[in-house]
Amino acid sequence: MSILLMIMLLFVLMVIGVPVAVALALSSLAFVATNGMPSMIVLANMVNGINSFPLIAVPFFILAGNLMNSAGITTRIFDFARATVGWMHGGLGHVNVGASVIFAGMSGAAVADAGGLGNIEIKAMRESGYDTDFAVGITAASSTIGPIIPPSLPLVIYGVIADTSIGQLFTAGLIPGLMMAISLMIMVAWYSRKRNYPRDLSFSVSRFGSTFLHALMPLMTPIIIIGGIMGGIFTPTEAAIAAVAYSMFLGLFVYRTLDFRKIMRVSMDTVETTAAIMLIVAASTIFAWILTANQVALHFSQSMLELTDNKTVLLLMITAIILVIGLFMETIAAITILTPVLLPVAVTLGIDPVHFGIIMILNLMIGLLTPPVGMVLYVLSKVANVPFERCVTATAPFLVPLVTVLVLLTFIPELSMWLPTMLYR
Repeated sequence: MSILLMIMLLFVLMVIGVPVAVALALSSLAFVATNGMPSMIVLANMVNGINSFPLIAVPFFILAGNLMNSAGITTRIFDFARATVGWMHGGLGHVNVGASVIFAGMSGAAVADAGGLGNIEIKAMRESGYDTDFAVGITAASSTIGPIIPPSLPLVIYGVIADTSIGQLFTAGLIPGLMMAISLMIMVAWYSRKRNYPRDLSFSVSRFGSTFLHALMPLMTPIIIIGGIMGGIFTPTEAAIAAVAYSMFLGLFVYRTLDFRKIMRVSMDTVETTAAIMLIVAASTIFAWILTANQVALHFSQSMLELTDNKTVLLLMITAIILVIGLFMETIAAITILTPVLLPVAVTLGIDPVHFGIIMILNLMIGLLTPPVGMVLYVLSKVANVPFERCVTATAPFLVPLVTVLVLLTFIPELSMWLPTMLYR
């Protein structure tokens, strides 16, 4: 079997609905079997793919986010964001974005953001007279901020695959994440003027103060995580463990909203999510190993450089490839497969691996908002009780600000590299 047939088999399996991890494993196993390679190679590479200390951070960040949701902390965050920016035209749209920025510092996953805050945000916007399409669209778009602002599960996976500092990746995501938030708030302001959306409520110092006090301890979570990493107190993995311990402390002793039953349910949800992610990483590792062993990355790099040596054109080509793959493939699998293939090209062009990581993750986040995969859209379809197709059309206009930020980050590397350069280099 050739590499081309293996890739074709992978996409056929995914098109007919086979889970991505199973599709990756089956296509890889078919290549190994038909080329007379020992089947133990598959198992050895799958095990090696997840035998990494930084990957321990994945279940802990997932657990921290789940604990925050279960402890009712998302409501406090939403109320604080409402008191902070709800006075603007289209106030709840701005609250939607602001709450996502805050929650991003706790969960690190777009789907967790959409599921955790989405129900609260869409319900509040509907009750205040906002169009359902607008509510779904801004909720979907703002959820993609989560994996850019640290902590970020996709950045952890990329850091492991690319052998790049996760601390630098986390700091590189801060400014891009804020740029995404600002661009979406500009879009909300434009929509609000056009459709005459109301201010949610007038600004009140007392309301701001009371909601701030109620949300103060949850707001400390991103400070503990990011400050600990930047200050050299924690490694990213240790920061994830600290986030879980702090979440447990809030839920058990401060707010008393967690009990044994909730903790067990949250733990089982975390086990299920982690198992799915690790299975995808393991399966995509053997697929990526086959591509690397057959020098696909080298041939691909040479082919692209033969087409043109213009850095701008090559960057646009790389961006287009990631965007297209992101339409069809789950984020973690795409990172594991594309990084060994595209990173050598980027390095040849003089692109820092940290900068390239931010570009790749933002590309793939846009993929979460587009069919046929569009995991965030599927989640919001259930949360908002609207058809998937309607979620697609509702989200489409909000791709404009996200793509604009992607272009700026791609061609102005200082936007993502300034902070890690100041802190680490």
